[in-house]
Amino acid sequence: MKSILHQIIDANKKRETAETAARQAEINNPATPDTRRDFLKKTALGGIGIASFMGMSLEDTLAQTTSKVNRASNPADLKITDMRYVRINRSWPVIRIDTNQGIYGYGDVRDAADEKYALFLKSRILGQNPCNVEQIFKSIKQFGGPARQAGGVCAVETALWDLTGKAYGVPCWQLLGGRYRDKVRLYADTPQDKDVNIFKEKMRKRVQVDGFTWLKMDLGLHLVSDKPGTAVNTKFWSDANGIDIDQPGFTGYGNTMHHFTQVQITDKGLDEMAKYVDTIRSAVGYEIPLFSDHFGHFDINNCIRLARKVEKYRLAAVEDMVPWQSAEHWRKITDAIETPTMTGEDIYLKEGFKKLVDMHAVDIIHPDLASSGGLLETKKIGDYAEENGVAMAMHQAGSPINFMANVHCAAATQNFLALEHHSVDSTWWESLVTTTDGRKLTEKGYANVPLTAPGLGVELNEEVVKQHLDPRDKSYFRPTPEWNEKRSHDRLWS
Repeated sequence: MKSILHQIIDANKKRETAETAARQAEINNPATPDTRRDFLKKTALGGIGIASFMGMSLEDTLAQTTSKVNRASNPADLKITDMRYVRINRSWPVIRIDTNQGIYGYGDVRDAADEKYALFLKSRILGQNPCNVEQIFKSIKQFGGPARQAGGVCAVETALWDLTGKAYGVPCWQLLGGRYRDKVRLYADTPQDKDVNIFKEKMRKRVQVDGFTWLKMDLGLHLVSDKPGTAVNTKFWSDANGIDIDQPGFTGYGNTMHHFTQVQITDKGLDEMAKYVDTIRSAVGYEIPLFSDHFGHFDINNCIRLARKVEKYRLAAVEDMVPWQSAEHWRKITDAIETPTMTGEDIYLKEGFKKLVDMHAVDIIHPDLASSGGLLETKKIGDYAEENGVAMAMHQAGSPINFMANVHCAAATQNFLALEHHSVDSTWWESLVTTTDGRKLTEKGYANVPLTAPGLGVELNEEVVKQHLDPRDKSYFRPTPEWNEKRSHDRLWS
């Protein structure tokens, strides 16, 4: 027996020597990130070999193993040490918040936003305990605004929840109060096509091959603007390709609120659009809920005319027919039509949703977590809507980091309907991350909720991310000391 134990001791000594050498080599490697290097140094302090335990009682062994081990995370002593970023595919800035204990959290700065919205906040959170998520959020939310202006605040909030979940070893949904569901229903966004037969086949594939049980389609002036007699006053806003949504200037079409364009749809235009919807309904059937979006910029009278024209096709919602700020206009549209109404992807904080909910101006709120305030604020928005009989769908067009933040929030919110999947046709979008519990990210029209994986439950796949860096900025989580200094006095009252 003793000889066997000595053999085990000798074998473990050799293994420990090899592991120590490997750890030290990684520490000495200039390519090793600072956070990883700190983690390796800390874990090295807690290393105790089996040889140390020979001749000790069980009680002494347990005391030895627990007295000097430097745990992977001590949440009470966590401090934020850095904020770094990577830009993926020109569209998705992702930040990483680092700590003194080597653990970190990821957050998405909204699709098509700028990482500077988040980096600006670094000087305001350095040295703080990242687990005080709500306290930090309340101190920085003054720097957010509608749409992509909220991207920095929301990215920080998301990264803090990811970090806190990792520190305490629980999924983010658990920190929000628990979950209502193990799978999150997705709705598939589908790129438009003027050829209705091509679009019909896309939609049929969404259901029969991809397994989606909820869809969204574009239904707007772009479908008919090239046909004579279908619209009024569109040529003023058009270029050679039709209505120019990106027309530059403050008074360009895309920047002019809907009720100021004087664009109208004729009866012929309404007939053409109704035919388009009829073709799609014939392809996917009536069991599938079908959202509609991207109508164009025209006033509430034309919104009502269009919505009434397609009522028989039982659309699940008409989205963003007028700007979200126009609550009275939304109320008039909602009262005038049978189809549910929906808005919210550009609204920041619960206060922006309260008026719409209190007035019952829309039937469904539609926050984008990367603009609405992050995980906890979006859950509060959903809970407030639920108390007032309003349902919640969720807009999402970001990286898999933002997608997973939405999944956790959706799992924890009772009145949730469906979450947008905006990258269904991408062959590499899902491979930007790996799940930390081995689950599939999505499966037949649903997202799998991580039941045990801490934080968001995903890690970036460095190899794939580096293949898809924004060509304008190919840095990969470099240190950002230029954002360490606070240069303003951020008090909102005197």
